[in-house]
Amino acid sequence: MNIKVIRATETWQQAGAYYVRIQGMAKQHGITLRREFDEYDTPDTKYIVLTDDDFPVATCRFYPLDAHSAMIGRVVVLPEYRGTGLGKQVMTEAEQWLRELGFAEAVIESRDVAVGFYEKIGYAVADSHIIHGDTFACIRMEKAI
Repeated sequence: MNIKVIRATETWQQAGAYYVRIQGMAKQHGITLRREFDEYDTPDTKYIVLTDDDFPVATCRFYPLDAHSAMIGRVVVLPEYRGTGLGKQVMTEAEQWLRELGFAEAVIESRDVAVGFYEKIGYAVADSHIIHGDTFACIRMEKAI
């Protein structure tokens, strides 16, 4: 693999994030475009895109919740790249950017099946109450960064 990290600030870079989300999550789970792209996909939202030989293979996005915490979401790795450490890498890159921007805490609403993954990279369940979204049951997790 020839992995490169992009802090996607330009439209063409953000298109890479959208591609991974559509191919790696929406298509796989039958999520419509209207449901996949929500009010948090704005010009101010920050996106990380990992590429392999310039082809987008993993992504996440984040946006502020308040002055010290931000929500990381839409963490997706293309199916053929899962299990290679790219999920951890995309989260590490997002956390680093958040620290540079002055945030002290990262929050994620993890799919219930992914809680173990986030626990391995330092997140803790903040509220065991299940969040029932349109598509998945999620659990709020937090990490001091």
